[in-house]
Amino acid sequence: METTNLVLINRFCSNCDLEYSFINSLRECGLIDIIVIDDKKYILDKHFKKIVQAIYFHFELNINIEGIDVIHNLLDQINNLQDELKTTKNKLDFYEFG
Repeated sequence: METTNLVLINRFCSNCDLEYSFINSLRECGLIDIIVIDDKKYILDKHFKKIVQAIYFHFELNINIEGIDVIHNLLDQINNLQDELKTTKNKLDFYEFG
């Protein structure tokens, strides 16, 4: 498997001064996926935004992992609603000006 979009967790944790247990907690609550290749654990680079947000929420705002999960679920819902609103507005514009 190609590892261009993967980051080695050990390297990421050492660069960010994080414990592996924090990353594993994010995986356990379903926020990120961990991929194992040849006994090495990786995270997808598309999860960086969620990880950086989680680091901020946890270490700066003292929010626990369960709270971070709730926040991310709410943010996902907001994004979905914004997309739905944009689609609805586009349809309305089409019918008003079409």
